[in-house]
Amino acid sequence: MGVMVRRPVEGEVHVHYGQIYVESDPDSYGPDLAEAFAGQNSGLCGAAVPGGLWLTTGLHTGNVGFTVEVHDQAPPLDESWEDVVEVSFRPVSGRSRLMQWAGEASWALGLGETDYRVRYCAKGMDEAGEEDTRLDGEPQLDCYLLQFWPAPPAPDQVLKQTAQVAAYWHDYARRQPPPPTPAERAEAELQARLAREAAEREREQAYERWAWGGQSPSRALKDVGGNVRGLLDFDAALVHAIDAAGPAVQRAVALLAARRACEAAGLAELDWVAAGLTALVGERPLPPPFDDWDRMWQALGSDPRVPDRTVGRAVPPERPPFQPPADDAEPTAQILGPASLMVNQSKPVPTYARGTGRGMAVTIGAPDRPLRMSQPHMALPALVAAAEADPLRAALDAVFAAVVTYGERHRTVLQEVWSVCEGRSETPR
Repeated sequence: MGVMVRRPVEGEVHVHYGQIYVESDPDSYGPDLAEAFAGQNSGLCGAAVPGGLWLTTGLHTGNVGFTVEVHDQAPPLDESWEDVVEVSFRPVSGRSRLMQWAGEASWALGLGETDYRVRYCAKGMDEAGEEDTRLDGEPQLDCYLLQFWPAPPAPDQVLKQTAQVAAYWHDYARRQPPPPTPAERAEAELQARLAREAAEREREQAYERWAWGGQSPSRALKDVGGNVRGLLDFDAALVHAIDAAGPAVQRAVALLAARRACEAAGLAELDWVAAGLTALVGERPLPPPFDDWDRMWQALGSDPRVPDRTVGRAVPPERPPFQPPADDAEPTAQILGPASLMVNQSKPVPTYARGTGRGMAVTIGAPDRPLRMSQPHMALPALVAAAEADPLRAALDAVFAAVVTYGERHRTVLQEVWSVCEGRSETPR
């Protein structure tokens, strides 16, 4: 049976910073220089980090000749190559690729998840290093051959050394400390994962505190539902004060908010609305039509005594945008290898902090008149909300409905609610 050779790459490839790589971990951006050659005797093909190879070239930037061969057994060494090293390599997935700097291009190698011996051969490294850069149309300066064949793991070797560039990198590799053991690597990965999880928890907690007005919410506030989020925009401190006040004060706040909303809308003196407020005071079930939403709106629409009152939209005060913890940021697109240190990368704005800067709105045609809302329609939900079984939910929803009912004057009703929470005011009967 003849020797089987496959050439997934043949021709020229582009290198930058004198680097090109083999990657098999789709979630990795490759090791840094010291990691790749840690504990090695040879400095041209770094294999110290599982699943990846760091390949050094003489040319800094430009196209080099490059061939990749996959053999079924060890090929003979061609003595025409000037510098030759061997390392061991095992892909961590079935997706091994030859990868240019920064992932600008790649070539599938079709390697299995098994142990390989790798031979990296070079020619013309010193000439290319002196020239530094090869422009389009200029003659080829250096070329390389990367060979794979199945073989058990073995120490890396320098089989042939000629170029001063190769000697420099061999010396660099020999000065690197040994790589971490599998146990040490696993521990480092565990600690890194725990640190990421802790940072994410810190970010989530910081965002929660920001969303709830600067302090973490109680379990009751988290679970209350209703219009708590809407009221937070208007007065987050009041939301926490209502939560801390206890059921008796919460009922008093709900009653106050319902009464003030109905008074502001001109409904408090209507007999069927007054009956609902009286039921709230006596902590009795709401009478008809408040026991059915459809009947309530029908009653409102059919009563000729309901005043035609409108109010402008209640606008919450502005607050500073979320500022994530100092070390919190989105992952950035990474550059392979140490070349990342040579590139000035600006960090993007985290997604949860975007859209909080100043902007400009352009209106085409005549601007809309300020939105006006029917106060009676805003007020009745306050009365219904105040009868909620959960006193916290009743207070929060009734106050929010009162805020909407008051519109531009919503600070008036919020100040009264504060007085009740702080014990400075009695609830009107």
